[in-house]
Amino acid sequence: MEYLIPYGLEWANLLVRWLHIVTGIAWIGASFYFVWLDNSIRPPAPGSDLAKKGVSGELWAVHGGGFYNPQKYLVAPAELPKELHWFKWEAYSTWLSGIALLTIAYYFNAQAMMIDRSVADISSWQAVGIGIGTLVVGWTVYDLLCRSPLGKRDLWFGVVIFVLIVATAYGLTHVLSGRAAYIHIGALIGTIMVGNVLMLIIPGQRKMVDAMSAGRTPDPIHGQKAKQRSVHNNYFTLPVLFIMISNHYAMTYRNDRAWLVLAFIMAAGVFIRHFFNLRHKGRVEWRYPAIGALLLAGVAVAIAPSKPVAVAPAADPAAAFATVQAVVAQRCVACHSAHPTQAGFAAAPLGVAFDNAAEIHQNAEKIYKQVVQTKAMPLANLTNMTDAERTQIAAWYESGAK
Repeated sequence: MEYLIPYGLEWANLLVRWLHIVTGIAWIGASFYFVWLDNSIRPPAPGSDLAKKGVSGELWAVHGGGFYNPQKYLVAPAELPKELHWFKWEAYSTWLSGIALLTIAYYFNAQAMMIDRSVADISSWQAVGIGIGTLVVGWTVYDLLCRSPLGKRDLWFGVVIFVLIVATAYGLTHVLSGRAAYIHIGALIGTIMVGNVLMLIIPGQRKMVDAMSAGRTPDPIHGQKAKQRSVHNNYFTLPVLFIMISNHYAMTYRNDRAWLVLAFIMAAGVFIRHFFNLRHKGRVEWRYPAIGALLLAGVAVAIAPSKPVAVAPAADPAAAFATVQAVVAQRCVACHSAHPTQAGFAAAPLGVAFDNAAEIHQNAEKIYKQVVQTKAMPLANLTNMTDAERTQIAAWYESGAK
């Protein structure tokens, strides 16, 4: 039955990843909607019935064939509604499924997914410990800074948090594989976001509801603190979404300065998000998406692969391919096979197998990109592919991959 364990983990990976995407869409969608709502409402006319009721803003919207009229109270309505909808399980489910996915995909297979011997020769337990420690320490530092005097200065607080996250990325890329470093920065940001919901936003809202139930006027400070953390979460969304898909793009995390690449991409996401937040308020500031686009373009240019060195055509193409096939068999087929022998893999990653000459020729471009250009494969270089072997593959491909 042991041979079914990798297969079972593959199904767990699939189902949990699916759940993570669904709950993530629900959470971030709710975040986007409520930030839009908060920025789009307009104050009622002074002396109007709405103003007398304590409504600080309202708007009209049409969707799905119906008209909607959301209203926001400055502190709370005069009476507690009989039915009050809470938005929390989207956040909790996203984080729980994300941690489960992190455990299945990375912690259960740390040797392949987290460790790169060319970066640091550490054990699986050390790698997992570093990952978990990053989440715990990261949330603690963030929360303490929020509660400090710095937390009252939004711009400088944002700059400090950004610098600390980039510094964390720098540190992680020097002890973990680039892919694992990126995913743990994403997990750190996600942990901060759900921590805000669990530890401050929801408790603050409960205190306001409890005060109303007891006939007291709610303290507006709870709403103000919740709003601050909610805004933080909003600016985190685009960076964390990029990191969720980054494992598909080795050109970013396999770069020699992967932490700096991540820093610029995250900054671009923050500028683009800021544009939309301002736009919801009626301010269209095109400079912010322009800055974001320039940052992304700069990254694309900076990490572009260098022009291949021209190589002379192989005197004997058949012999050149035989050499490449031997390298692939020794270094790649453990994972990329109809029946992988590498622990943790029940099927060839992305369905790409190199069991025979036809499959190698069919995937020549993918091999060249992953082995030569990004050096993302073999994964964490588990099979110890040498630079000389990468050069042989490069020469074969650049000569026509015959």
